[in-house]
Parts: sequence; structure tokens; C-alpha cells
Amino acid sequence: MIDFLAGAVTVGHIAAAAFFLSFWRKTADRLFLAFAAAFALFALNQALGFALTVVSEPTNLIYVLRILGFLIIIGAVVDKNLQKPLARSQRRR
Repeated sequence: MIDFLAGAVTVGHIAAAAFFLSFWRKTADRLFLAFAAAFALFALNQALGFALTVVSEPTNLIYVLRILGFLIIIGAVVDKNLQKPLARSQRRR
């Protein structure tokens, strides 16, 4: 049952990455590209965690991928919010 759930979570992360990648292709907004990259890292983290049969999560280094994914999301949101309002309104046209 754990194997099935690990695979389902991995597929969910891959689907989310593909979803954000399709939005990036339509809008060329870096925020969507960052979310796609983060979810790809989450999928890799989940797959490696299952493949390497991680027993103790806090002591395993593959979870650095998860931290990296969250840092990418935080950086993208901060970057999006720091853009000049004029530049944002011009992109919508």
C-alpha cells in the first residue's frame, strides 16, 4: 500500500509540473516556470525516497531537493511581487 501511495504522490507532482509548464508556455511568466521546476524537484525527491528506501527522513540528504523546491517557490513569489507595477501592466496587453 505504501508503494502505491508513493507512486501516486510522484505522479501527482509530475502532473502539477506539467500543468504549470503548460501555463508557462502560454504566458511566458517566470512564476509558472518556477512552480514547474519546484514540482519536478518534489517528484524527484519522492521517487528517490522510495527507490532508496529511506528509513530515517531527517538524516537523509535527498530531502535537500524538497528544500530547494520550496526556496525556488519563495524566490519566484518574491520576484513576482517586487516587479514594478508598470512592467506588470504592460505585460498584460
